[in-house]
Amino acid sequence: MNPDPDWLSLTDEKTIDPLLTICDPHHHLWSNRPNSLPSTYLLDHFLSDVHTGEHNIVSSVFIECGTMFNTDGPVDLRPVGETQFASDNADKSASGLYGDARVAKGIIGTCDLKIGDAAADVLDKQIDAGGGRFKGIRLGMAWDNNKEVANHRTNPPGDMVLRNDFRACFKHLAPLNLSYEAWCYHPQIPDVTNLARAFPYTAIILDHFCSPIGIGPYKGKGDEVFATWQRSIEELAQCENVRAKLGGINMEV
Repeated sequence: MNPDPDWLSLTDEKTIDPLLTICDPHHHLWSNRPNSLPSTYLLDHFLSDVHTGEHNIVSSVFIECGTMFNTDGPVDLRPVGETQFASDNADKSASGLYGDARVAKGIIGTCDLKIGDAAADVLDKQIDAGGGRFKGIRLGMAWDNNKEVANHRTNPPGDMVLRNDFRACFKHLAPLNLSYEAWCYHPQIPDVTNLARAFPYTAIILDHFCSPIGIGPYKGKGDEVFATWQRSIEELAQCENVRAKLGGINMEV
């Protein structure tokens, strides 16, 4: 359920263009997820939220969030369980019994991109589990060397996307027409630029504004952080295989 409906009801935002068709490109679904509020957020909850107001949301993209992994079998293949979970919800939505919006019409799963060529089999099984909806992977690279800034839940190495083992796997994305969702902090944007230039035929999608940090050693340095972020983004923007979606601006970081 919504964690604070009373708070949300304090503001009534007018829908600017009710006829504009919208794809929500980034949302999660999960069940019994510890340390999350709410701990369960499923199809009905999502539909309740998107039907608030008059927005015409016709489809959505599920983004991996580390939920419903398989608990047995090879470790590298366990994330396929999350894709199956998302695909099951997409099947429900596609039945038409839950309204016109097609939830999880696209699915972004995950894969440990540090296992090199072994990832090819994982990606094939992810595609199969997605039932024609699997579009790419995300493996969070958000990392900072200051302990006041939380790293991504997978605790990635700071140089993850520059490593040879990562790139040995990354090369399999483009032939399968799969994208990579890059979630980094703003000091890491040059690493994404390096990756995009090395793989110009792989679609890279930026998450969360590349997360300009405003806590820890960056607190109170908004102008400095913005200047660094802006320079890095302008250089990255020269890579034609990179796209951005706007979201996550209210994250704690």
